[in-house]
Amino acid sequence: MLTACAHDQSNYINSPLSNAIYLPNSDVTVQIASLSNCTHSDSNELHLNSGEPVYVIVHGCFSSAGRFRSLADVFAFHGQQTVCFNYNDRDSLTKSSNELIAATEKLSAVLEQPDITLIGHSQGGLVARRALTVERDHIDIGDVDVGLVTISAPFGGIEAAAHCGSKTAVWLSLGLVKPVCHIITGDKYRDISASSDFILEPGQLVTSVDKHVKIMTDEANTCRIYDEEGDCVEDDFVFSIDEQKQPKVDAQPGLESIMVKAGHVEIIGDAQTVPDKLIEILQQQGILRPTPAKDVEQLAKLLVDLYLSP
Repeated sequence: MLTACAHDQSNYINSPLSNAIYLPNSDVTVQIASLSNCTHSDSNELHLNSGEPVYVIVHGCFSSAGRFRSLADVFAFHGQQTVCFNYNDRDSLTKSSNELIAATEKLSAVLEQPDITLIGHSQGGLVARRALTVERDHIDIGDVDVGLVTISAPFGGIEAAAHCGSKTAVWLSLGLVKPVCHIITGDKYRDISASSDFILEPGQLVTSVDKHVKIMTDEANTCRIYDEEGDCVEDDFVFSIDEQKQPKVDAQPGLESIMVKAGHVEIIGDAQTVPDKLIEILQQQGILRPTPAKDVEQLAKLLVDLYLSP
């Protein structure tokens, strides 16, 4: 069955810590369309230190954005600043990636030594990568060091959407397939099947992208919700390994591909799971700073507050 998104039921949560304690002092206050403060979803005013790197968190479907945004507090705990990219997850992925690169360009303009990393989960990974390709109509992020991290992104196309890109299915249904796909997924239905141009021609990354960390999740036999007896009542399988592979993406220079046994929502954390696996990978890759030994216990408490507290 075709679904619009992975159905994580997490909600937005406010930060249990004061970022000011951990983050470098801000010297720039700016508002940029589509970007917001990650820990307060109603704030579009960004307070940034122009001399420090910025990490842009790109959600998949909005229903999965809440706990993924919590990653901002993990970065803040380590003294690293983030912003969140907000977009309509029913728009075409081309439109969303246009909005992301436009926001990234404006963000780079307010930084003294622009160093920006895009971190995208699921559909957000597709949007983040496409934003950084040379084939775009416009891209001007100047002399910027750009990093890319994608998590559980279906670069090979979504199998459940195969009929949306099938000319045969369109013919056999007398044209009804397209409006049905649009009702379910929105304008992005044209981009998400394995036969779409978006998937078949992913494009080359701009030369300023020095590294793409591609985290693939082996989601087979994973569980999202257990009953009181410990039996699984809802699995955490959304994309197969094959759906996350794409030869042209995987052949790109600078790619670091990592496979991890984790469910689609488990990897980013939810109300039952702390994303320890993702945090470990980000630290191993030098994206998230190491946790000082003296702060390990405090970090553990923060993670409980962020992910496991009601």
